[in-house]
Amino acid sequence: MLAPSAVESFVVANGLRHHVLEWDGRAPGDARPTIVLLHGWLDLAWSFELLGAALARAGRRVVSFDFRGFGETEWAPAGGYYHFPDYVLDVDSLLPLLAPGEAQVDLLGHSMGGTVAMLFTGARPKRVRRLVLAEGLGPPDLGPEQLVDRTVSFLDGVARTRQTPARPIASIDDALARMRLQNPELPDGLGRLLAEKNTVAKGDARQWRFDPLHRTSAPSVFRVDQLRGFLARIQQPALAIAGQRGFRLSDEATRLALFPDARLVELPGAGHMMHWTHPALLAETVAAFLG
Repeated sequence: MLAPSAVESFVVANGLRHHVLEWDGRAPGDARPTIVLLHGWLDLAWSFELLGAALARAGRRVVSFDFRGFGETEWAPAGGYYHFPDYVLDVDSLLPLLAPGEAQVDLLGHSMGGTVAMLFTGARPKRVRRLVLAEGLGPPDLGPEQLVDRTVSFLDGVARTRQTPARPIASIDDALARMRLQNPELPDGLGRLLAEKNTVAKGDARQWRFDPLHRTSAPSVFRVDQLRGFLARIQQPALAIAGQRGFRLSDEATRLALFPDARLVELPGAGHMMHWTHPALLAETVAAFLG
């Protein structure tokens, strides 16, 4: 198993206890801002172990945290759910604790974390110096006519999840095998670390740490026309990093054009989980952009 290099802590923000990781390679007097990494759906902060360590070796301070209901951060309270504005409010509450005294941070969001990063930066543009979106230009655009079906799916999915007991995981090896069903390129060292950190012992077996409600469909639709106003407020440089074999959107160019200052870089050979499989190349690309 990979020996983790991050320092762990817990902080309370927006009423929830958040699990935080830190990789600090800054020299004394280095005034460059902290890099904050936002993970994706069904992922967790430990997913950035290789990327965070590489950026720290390049002389940067890097922090990440588990979003609500993921990893070791508390789940939404009873009766609550997981909406994008909840994640944005968590980021707004966490940043003063993650980078105290710093007027700005550099923000990197992967996948779902990229959507959160865009919304937060548009709402708080003075808080972010530079923005990086790793496979993070948002989910597919959906029309309003799909809202009713999404709401029905939400209601049915929540009811079904609450009535269905968690499926036990036999071991860390079993968890790793399940993770590789979707991501067969997950390397052994990082894979075993994530399989351990993303599960918790329950009797003789294990189960996923994340709230099962994350597997349900949210009662909303993603609309690019609603994103437009947020992106227009992002005046700082933005970099979109796409995997050559990643989840590419048909309207990728249209979304990029909504930013006042954004460019696209394609990572050769990488898929959606580029921070797992190509951390050195991703770190080099990010460090060059952030300066």
